[in-house]
Amino acid sequence: MGGTIFPTAQDAQNAFYEALERADLDAMMAVWAEDEEIVCVHPAGPRLCGQDQVRESWAQIFSGGARARVHITQQVAMSAMMIEVHSVQENFAIEGEQPGRQGRDSRPAPIVATNVYLRTSAGWRMIVHHASPAPGQAEPPPREASPKILH
Repeated sequence: MGGTIFPTAQDAQNAFYEALERADLDAMMAVWAEDEEIVCVHPAGPRLCGQDQVRESWAQIFSGGARARVHITQQVAMSAMMIEVHSVQENFAIEGEQPGRQGRDSRPAPIVATNVYLRTSAGWRMIVHHASPAPGQAEPPPREASPKILH
């Protein structure tokens, strides 16, 4: 790992979702803190702690072969000097999936995620990713030009 320095938490988050879209395990793990005190919860999955469990979970996800595009909406960011928390909605589109016959399209349900970043000597790194299925929504939320920032 090492080598990559993320000057802001947003840079780390952008790299996280780029690695997810590319199914690039090394790029994914470069975003995470080089620490055993990291936690990852995938939708409906168990809590995974430490480098080995987190790496193995992403390796399994990426080995599935499906490539996804992720569009982030409804970001709210809370920041302090050494830590930043991003609450986001992850909207996935799976490459190669066709719209369903009965419905408007077959996109997976949105995911709500909390991403926590720590400022380290190697720049900002992810220490927590917790994702859960979003509750159903009657209509899509309004599109936001920029994330909300809470201080």
